[in-house]
Amino acid sequence: MVASTVNKAFEDGCLSNDEIAALFAVPLFSDESAQIIAAGRRKAEQACSGLAEVHAQVGLNVAKCPMNCRFCSFAACNEVFAQESELSVEEAVARARQAEAEGANAVYLMITADYPLSRYLEVASEIRRSLRPETPLVANVGDFTLPQAQRLKQVGFAGIYHAVRLGEGRDTSIPVERRLQTMYHTREAGLLIGTCLEPIGPEHGIEELVAKTIITRDARPVYSGAARRIPIPGTAMGQLGIVSKARMAHLVAAVRLVLPRTVPGNCTHEPDVYGAAAGASLLWSEAGANPRDTAPETAGKHGMTTGACREYFSEAGWQVLDGPSRWLTTTAPS
Repeated sequence: MVASTVNKAFEDGCLSNDEIAALFAVPLFSDESAQIIAAGRRKAEQACSGLAEVHAQVGLNVAKCPMNCRFCSFAACNEVFAQESELSVEEAVARARQAEAEGANAVYLMITADYPLSRYLEVASEIRRSLRPETPLVANVGDFTLPQAQRLKQVGFAGIYHAVRLGEGRDTSIPVERRLQTMYHTREAGLLIGTCLEPIGPEHGIEELVAKTIITRDARPVYSGAARRIPIPGTAMGQLGIVSKARMAHLVAAVRLVLPRTVPGNCTHEPDVYGAAAGASLLWSEAGANPRDTAPETAGKHGMTTGACREYFSEAGWQVLDGPSRWLTTTAPS
């Protein structure tokens, strides 16, 4: 069954829940797992024409976020950060320009969910003016209305990163429907969507992985993928452990098979060679605040540089695109 499912997925057949579950459930280091990883890598290369991308994210602020996503260092319930802080406009502009100069194919601006959107739009406008017109700007923000989505579009964002996370509504205080509504508003405003199956932990069962993968497929994104949860020391969820890089490589390949080639990108996070070798064609560098870090500045800690990401791709046999992202300058998959 697995061989026929892999072939169907490789030919862009729409897999059923049971077929997706079969891909996820294959034991590591088996012949079937090797087949999934090989097929996922080939499909990834075909979908992006053999060119991987490195996107850079700048975290603008540190705060105790009331959304209380238990896997996040910003969650108020985790009590990681005692003091709030944020980058000045000048610092944010400098970080974004540095990312662009280092060869990032797109620049993301991340905030906590309670950061005032009006303030975010002001900072984003300054950053948009400071970057080359062709460099895509991507928003990583909390949920929003259609008028707010339209404002994001007006100030120059090409798209957003947004996901219905594993444990959404259980490990977070955000209803799944609110996340889905934001994706709807995004499409209505003419913004592109990037998403991911994340944050994967050892406790997540096949059924939930399948359900959330289907949501990523239905979102009609420009990229999807799979990312593991990074434990935050001292938190309740941090005690649950971490999924191995070997397991993540298998899941990255499986998710790539599930989504059609009209979705050009396949991501994983945090960056590593295993995921890139298995078909991840998108990695992120990071500076500023990071929801997986306990330090207010992630550069040199959890945050990778653009150069390091490009080196990971080189080690995994990928060629990296030079210039602006191809995925964020095209229309969304239909």
